[in-house]
Amino acid sequence: MRKIFNKTLLSLAEKDERIHLVLADIGYGEIEAFAHKFPYRYYNVGVAEQNMTGVACGLAMEGNIALTYSIANFPTLRCLEQIRNDICYHNANVKIVIIGGGVSYGPLGISHHSTEDIAIMRALPNMVVLVPCDLQEAEAATRAMLAYEGPVYFRCGYKGEKDVHHRPFQYEIGKAIEVEEGGDCAVIFSGPIGLEAQYAVYAAREKGINCRLISMHTIKPIDREAIVRAARETGRILTLEEHNLSGGLGSAVAEVLADEGCLNVRFKRMALPDVYVHEVGHQQWLRERYHLAKEDILRKIVDISQ
Repeated sequence: MRKIFNKTLLSLAEKDERIHLVLADIGYGEIEAFAHKFPYRYYNVGVAEQNMTGVACGLAMEGNIALTYSIANFPTLRCLEQIRNDICYHNANVKIVIIGGGVSYGPLGISHHSTEDIAIMRALPNMVVLVPCDLQEAEAATRAMLAYEGPVYFRCGYKGEKDVHHRPFQYEIGKAIEVEEGGDCAVIFSGPIGLEAQYAVYAAREKGINCRLISMHTIKPIDREAIVRAARETGRILTLEEHNLSGGLGSAVAEVLADEGCLNVRFKRMALPDVYVHEVGHQQWLRERYHLAKEDILRKIVDISQ
């Protein structure tokens, strides 16, 4: 996914000289094309994420579109105060891009996991939170993000993500995409783990359960209409995310259901438990270890549909 992000960014930067890229000693192998083509719009501040954020905010306050870019939680947790006080408070046109959301960097351990980010970023006023699920959404989200005026958090996958979408779709910030039709249950997901959900939805069909599959690529502002419609038309909602159970997609959907009076719906959340993922292993192994693989999702679909 990071390849398509960088390719799209380069294409857009060729047409808009306001686009600047700021990073903290990371990105080698992906960002060279931008650095070589736009050396006066490229800044590597070294291992100094707080400084990276401040520089980006300064660029944005001068009328530019600034992007910060790094691995997993480094552009967020290390510089949260600067994001809050510099970027969000001033509603600056800064885009915070992380590579490898969730446990994409599983073998590198907890320091490289990004499992609390959605909860933290969506709590910040003025911040838009985007979580694309595949290459098609990543390209569309990059274009939409750079056209949007204001702070955006972009949770990008790492590499090797397969496409979830198999038909054309229209991408709009704040509008969910219905990937599969169904009236028995609605599975709402965010990010590349949606592929696991899709496999489970296909398997559920063989058991006579027709699930609606919804990509909630924007966590904030969330598509309240799509959530309410799914609740009223199916009566069952299952959320899935590669994030801590607290404060992420599941929490956001639960808030909408409570606010809109949809309290008679059967509702379950699937996410990482409220623990540090201290095991070391590749992403798929960790999904299986924490019961977020397709077989686990299928069991939950069957359970909620009974």
